[in-house]
Amino acid sequence: MKKQFAVIGLGRFGGSICQALSKQGMEVLAIDTDEDRINKFASIATHAVVADATDDNTLKSLGIRNFDHVIVAIGDNIQSSILTTLMLVEQGVNHITVKAQNDYHEKVLNKIGAHKVVHPERDMGIRIAHNVVSKNVLDYLELSDEYSIVELMAGGLVHGKTIIDLDIRARYGCNIMAIKRGDHINVSPQADEILNRGDILIVIGADSDINRLEQSLFDDDD
Repeated sequence: MKKQFAVIGLGRFGGSICQALSKQGMEVLAIDTDEDRINKFASIATHAVVADATDDNTLKSLGIRNFDHVIVAIGDNIQSSILTTLMLVEQGVNHITVKAQNDYHEKVLNKIGAHKVVHPERDMGIRIAHNVVSKNVLDYLELSDEYSIVELMAGGLVHGKTIIDLDIRARYGCNIMAIKRGDHINVSPQADEILNRGDILIVIGADSDINRLEQSLFDDDD
């Protein structure tokens, strides 16, 4: 059975979520106060309505509590974001994800009962910063303040060596979760797996350990 999602706020963030969910075949209700935005997504979402999500009766009339997951992607209006989230919590929505503008906004959202709070601009900024600092870091996902998952491009220093040759776990405290080679992904590679230049290593570990690993084995100019 398809899951039912509601996306409130169709700016760049909410609009991209709406499109991605629709492409995955999910049922999506798109909600915004801007009629032009609703017209834009009328052919993308399952349903698209002009509505004020801060109004309790409006949300009830839309049957919002029956949705599996509601994403509040309201842009710069923090007050509307908080009021909408409060309405959703009070109506008993099972899962509520909310976009936060700043840390204070996040604290308020957590206190009133949001199930998950995201910072898309901040998180993307962190990922881009890691990407521009090092040519070897292709992607970056922060797991916590201290731990991350990164994609590292293998260069000459690791070419032709096996995982056991590099002894990454013992020397750097990191683990290679998978190796991407072209279209193939090798999950949980064996210790005798030989690495090639151009392989993408998906590595998990503490940020400090990942930095040491990158500087020692991936900081080459080839």
